[in-house]
Amino acid sequence: MSESTERDARHKARMQRKKALIDEKIAQAQDEYGLLLVHSGNGKGKSSSAFGMVARALGHGLKVGVVQFIKGAASTGEETFFRRFPEEVSYHVMGEGFTWETQDRQRDIAKAQEAWAVARLLLSDESVSLVVLDELNIALKHGYLELDAVLADIEARPMLQHVVVTGRGALPGMIEAADTVTEMSLVKHAFKSGVKAQKGIEF
Repeated sequence: MSESTERDARHKARMQRKKALIDEKIAQAQDEYGLLLVHSGNGKGKSSSAFGMVARALGHGLKVGVVQFIKGAASTGEETFFRRFPEEVSYHVMGEGFTWETQDRQRDIAKAQEAWAVARLLLSDESVSLVVLDELNIALKHGYLELDAVLADIEARPMLQHVVVTGRGALPGMIEAADTVTEMSLVKHAFKSGVKAQKGIEF
């Protein structure tokens, strides 16, 4: 038997064992309920991942709600795109820009509270299958909203509704409450080499 044939045979045997393990785990995973997912960390891709889930939900004919905290000073590609589906996506840009741009804590607090009022409506709507709370972690980290109140509203949502929370600096309580947490780590970013934010990549 040649080295290549032996390698192929070992690969097939490993994949057969792996398939058996994965099939067993799939068979055991029978629960179905709305998940709380948190995307945090200093790396790029937190909101992008959430909006990928919005596209996925739309592909399955589900209705989606989006509330953007902090962001709002400039239009983004995802906002422009998803506003093409007003019957399927309830899109709310509630911020006025990054905290270092606004420089007005009391106004930021007021805007965050307005945004949460909209979020609460979406979180109580059984027809909305996915709610994206974009940059909510930032609003919580800066104390614009109270974590316990936010988590209570999320917990009280319809049983099958999924929620995605994004933003760096997720508080320990948010991480503890979540079903799935992804920490985006920064390895390298073009901005540090002097490359400006570009359409279709950063916004």
